[in-house]
Amino acid sequence: MFQNQQKYSDLIKQKAKKFGFQDCGISKAEFLEEEAKPLENWLKNNYHGEMAYMENYFDKRLNPTLLVEGSKSVISLSYNYFPEEKIETLDNFKISKYAYAEDYHEIIKGILNDLVNELQEEIGDFHCRIFVDSAPILERAWARKSGIGWVGKNANLITKQNGSFYFLTEIICDLDLMEDHEAIDHCGTCRKCIDACPTNAIISDK
Repeated sequence: MFQNQQKYSDLIKQKAKKFGFQDCGISKAEFLEEEAKPLENWLKNNYHGEMAYMENYFDKRLNPTLLVEGSKSVISLSYNYFPEEKIETLDNFKISKYAYAEDYHEIIKGILNDLVNELQEEIGDFHCRIFVDSAPILERAWARKSGIGWVGKNANLITKQNGSFYFLTEIICDLDLMEDHEAIDHCGTCRKCIDACPTNAIISDK
């Protein structure tokens, strides 16, 4: 069992690199106990603004086994979107860097499907579901648990090597895989994001 866990986990990470993912980490598919109260308070304080959909599927956001029956592992992946060149715009309009290209949902979903197909050719059939920012799942929490990065005071997931310019995506599956260690928080006493925020939207250190 242990040998297969390690073998499959290593294979998944190798394939993730092959298909262009920046990082890949694995965590156990279980209830996110640590996230439950903060999420509840965040909703009660109306910090989600006009995003009323965040009030839906509270339990599913915290429990991946409700999203994928029989799931045992959450595979978190990051996909870089930092552009090689900045797009110049008229009248000082600003376009978010993630919106420079085509719809990332469709692009990454296609890559993930190819990744899963290749994995199943080598491992054998397994049950899974892929997620690209389109279902009630707490991407940053899973990425943190899987060791990809830590959640900064600005609520972005950050890596020491690449900052925060990447999309987060997940594969929830019924494979029993080796868990990675949770990422260490490297923010320390830094408050640059809090002090620089023009609307004072960052209301606490965490």
